[in-house]
Amino acid sequence: MSRWLFIILWLPICALGQESNYAKRALKQDATLDAHYFYGTMLRHNENVGHLIQAHPDGLILSFNKKTNGSKYWHEAYGYPDWGISFLYQDFKTEALGENYGLYGHYNFYFLKRRLQLRLGQGIAFNTNPFDLETNFKNNVYGSSLLFSSYVLLNYHFPDVYKGFGLQAGLTLVHHSNGSFKAPNSGTNVAALNVGLNYDVNYHQERSYLTDPQPPSFKEKVTFNFLVRAGLNEGDFYSLGQHPFVVLSAFADKRLNYKSTVQFGTEVFFSKFLEKEIEYRSIAFPSSGLTGDEDYKRVSVFVGHEFRLGKFAIPTQLGYYVYWPYEYEIRSYFRLGVKYYITDQVFGVMTVKTHAANAEAMEFGIGIRL
Repeated sequence: MSRWLFIILWLPICALGQESNYAKRALKQDATLDAHYFYGTMLRHNENVGHLIQAHPDGLILSFNKKTNGSKYWHEAYGYPDWGISFLYQDFKTEALGENYGLYGHYNFYFLKRRLQLRLGQGIAFNTNPFDLETNFKNNVYGSSLLFSSYVLLNYHFPDVYKGFGLQAGLTLVHHSNGSFKAPNSGTNVAALNVGLNYDVNYHQERSYLTDPQPPSFKEKVTFNFLVRAGLNEGDFYSLGQHPFVVLSAFADKRLNYKSTVQFGTEVFFSKFLEKEIEYRSIAFPSSGLTGDEDYKRVSVFVGHEFRLGKFAIPTQLGYYVYWPYEYEIRSYFRLGVKYYITDQVFGVMTVKTHAANAEAMEFGIGIRL
């Protein structure tokens, strides 16, 4: 622990001492740096991870943040948040799990007169010791080195305590999973306490925010959308290998205001891993009652919501299978991800689909909004 506290204390000081003219140009326009040390515990989100909870994980988060000033409407709509990039290191203190290194994009949102900071980060990570049947069979949470990851920080934030340096402390939640890209995939969740320092590169300049005296109206009529998602995933029987899937979605949406759009639609799932699983279980487990001819396709209806931040959006959806001939997991599912509007009519998505705490797939898609 002491080595990370030492790094946190010295990192912003080194940044200040080396602030050349080049650094000033690169970090101008209200940029900040921060460093967090966190120490916590791995959560037992299902019974399969209990044997891996042996010690208290710790780690480090280093971040670059860019302040917003109201030059775009979403800045004002969300209370002038920050956006930035961050690096996360996590040591599980358990040999079977190894260490994780991640790179993220994030947003910082502020409340209580900008004292309470909420950070949402999404990115990719690398694990140093994934599952291997011969050398590391105990790691049943990561079937691959490449992982999808997200983290949440909730901090009480004290900026510019002394010459641009500030303090923060709070709670951290870090999630790692490969989205069932490769089995096994129980994933990990670490809840922790964090403490750190922040540095405002432009602390000597008074910050001002632009406001729109007449905010535009973003209400729209009902609009129809068509979306194709695809990817690779693997079921619980890792010996069956990875298989492609395709999801066809059609839905109507209604934009209520700048922040919120509501959705209602239907989807058809073509998941080849289920076809292989049905065939395998019908042969390997005769008592399952499966014939091997069961349909692997599924059809659902869903409701959703979308938070809009400029060209980016955060969609969430809750679905229910109305056609579910093979009972895989539970009958409802949840989806969360990120969305980017290439134009007003064309968008790309990256989402994670889960049944309760079990991820089924990481989905990548392209859609059209008519």
